[in-house]
Amino acid sequence: MAHIPRLEIKDLTRSFGGRVVVDHVSLSVEVGQVTCLLGPSGCGKSTTLRMIAGVEMQDSGEIWVDGRLVCDTVTRVPPEGRSIGLMFQDFALFPHLSVADNVAFGLKGPKARKRARVCELLERVDLLRFIDSFPHELSGGEQQRVALARALAPRPKIMLMDEPFSGLDNRLRDGIRDETLSILKEEGTAVLLVTHEPEEAMRMADEIALMRAGHIVQQGAPYNVFNAPVDKEAAAFFSDINVIRGTVRGALTETAFGQFLAPGVPDGTEVEIVIRPQHVRIDFDRNGRGPNPTSVDGTPARAVVERSRFIGKESLVEFRLDYDGTAMSATVPSVFLPKPGTPLWLMIRRDRCFVFPAKR
Repeated sequence: MAHIPRLEIKDLTRSFGGRVVVDHVSLSVEVGQVTCLLGPSGCGKSTTLRMIAGVEMQDSGEIWVDGRLVCDTVTRVPPEGRSIGLMFQDFALFPHLSVADNVAFGLKGPKARKRARVCELLERVDLLRFIDSFPHELSGGEQQRVALARALAPRPKIMLMDEPFSGLDNRLRDGIRDETLSILKEEGTAVLLVTHEPEEAMRMADEIALMRAGHIVQQGAPYNVFNAPVDKEAAAFFSDINVIRGTVRGALTETAFGQFLAPGVPDGTEVEIVIRPQHVRIDFDRNGRGPNPTSVDGTPARAVVERSRFIGKESLVEFRLDYDGTAMSATVPSVFLPKPGTPLWLMIRRDRCFVFPAKR
């Protein structure tokens, strides 16, 4: 018997005013899995979520829940029939209703049963003491937990979350985010979360779908998406990067750090070698000489410090390479603040470098 995911979307497409916003997007989410749609503003993340929820109609493509077609260009199950919960940045609590009535809003059945479900959820989010309070009497974090309880009350199979934590104070965000994730996992809910913050996606997701200009450009576990980016832009979305440029000659690219392999890349092709600042190693200048080359770190290159700053747990040092004037940066744990003009030697971890053909 073929495996059936909890949520599956196939080739979803949506245009506005002749501009394609979502372009043949496909993905699936399993029971109890958290998948993050990650990407910059305007890439089509929220439009994808709205089509799955049923508040936006796709131009083409299909949406399936537990193997049941809920929407294509002919069939359309209304939003309330899809067993999908929604959480947005705006908690959208009803100000004239109590916390209990807000949580019970989407419930059906006898009053006693609804009250029991409300009490169960408010206890799980540690808000039972506010059951008769009104939204304006709660903090932002408490309102967010009420919104979570309301979304979970009907026991949806799928939870769609659109930047639900971005309105919270930074000090509260991590705790509430982790608490929310724990409850969703316990409920066995399939979660599709939209965010533009890589850190949030890495922290919450079992799988990340990286979107750009309406397409999913890369999809996989957070470790794989971070450590094997599909292109320079994907690497840069997750962290600062250094870019070393060169031209391929005989499957090799000559750089300040020695030769890099570029197998299968035609001669004359310009390439970009990407390395993150945390993988740049710094060594001292010894009367114009640097450390010996190694198989791991390759050939050292001399550089001059342009600026150094302490940024909390680490120091950021900015350099200019003697070889060709390329700007590079390195992060160093704790405090390391060499003065501008100081000559130092840089080495880059070969196994942490990514080589991509330069885009025109």
